Amino acid sequence: MLTVYDSRATRGRHVADLDAAQLPAEVVWIDLVKPDSGEIAFVERTTGLHVPSKDELSEIESSSRLRSRDGALYLSTPLIYRAQSELPLSTPVGFVLTRERLITVRFEELTAFNSFIDRELAADSEPLSSGAVFVELMDAIADRLADVLERIADELDLLSHRLFRVPAARPMGRRPPARESADLRVILRRVGGYGDLVSKIRDSLLGIGRIAPYVASACAQWLPPEIKRRLDTLRQDVASLSDYDTHLVNKVQLLLDATLGLINVEQNNIIKVLTIVSVVGVPPTLVASIYGMNFKGMPELDWSWGYPYGLAMIALSAVLPLLWFKWRGWF
Repeated sequence: MLTVYDSRATRGRHVADLDAAQLPAEVVWIDLVKPDSGEIAFVERTTGLHVPSKDELSEIESSSRLRSRDGALYLSTPLIYRAQSELPLSTPVGFVLTRERLITVRFEELTAFNSFIDRELAADSEPLSSGAVFVELMDAIADRLADVLERIADELDLLSHRLFRVPAARPMGRRPPARESADLRVILRRVGGYGDLVSKIRDSLLGIGRIAPYVASACAQWLPPEIKRRLDTLRQDVASLSDYDTHLVNKVQLLLDATLGLINVEQNNIIKVLTIVSVVGVPPTLVASIYGMNFKGMPELDWSWGYPYGLAMIALSAVLPLLWFKWRGWF
């Protein structure tokens, strides 16, 4: 889908006529979403700029993500989408920036872009240049990443509360083991999912953090001072978000270690129960084996209380190990 916006960013319109000779002069932003070959050819013919493919935008080398050619900057960074779903993903996004126009290339619907478009369409804004549109988009992307990080922090706090602040009225040791194990498995999956999402956000922040100073340096000749200041502010915001992302990574690792530790404790409790059962069952088996040999010289064979005596010995041999374990505090 090909959408163009004029300098006021208030008249976004889809381009249906791909045979036009040129774009209107007032167009400053060309937004390509899942473009087909016809739309790419139209943009390249009318602007004289190369539209990078998805494979080009997916390259991870710094020289591929930040480059200049024929007076145009070719920039790319991975951005997350479906951040609130169970399967958040990352998609490459490209920017082609010149003094006259900005071209964005993306292959998924992104909340940051939609929020920026809705905000600019609703506001009676001043005319925007290509550099101003670019900075506004970068701010919207940073705001979106900050919102996602805040949501992850809230979710991790809830999971931390479930793990470490169990109410005294329902101590973990009294909960059914099957339910406790199921809860721990759910927490482990959720924490692992948030860890994956945080790592994807880290990639996005790294890309934006490189783009901002590169644009400020490469476009120093024609960028207005106000745009340069906003780029510097963006760089600082991204740095602070990167620090916060690092904090969340550490918290995710703590919760993963704690969850795995509690799972190990649950498994050890199961082994402990099996061990106690085995130990408790050995003495009664020994007693029953002794009195099951039926030797003629056994004095208890002719004793009228021999059978109750044997049962009492079996019961006592089972109770004594239990009392010993209880005294030692092993259960």
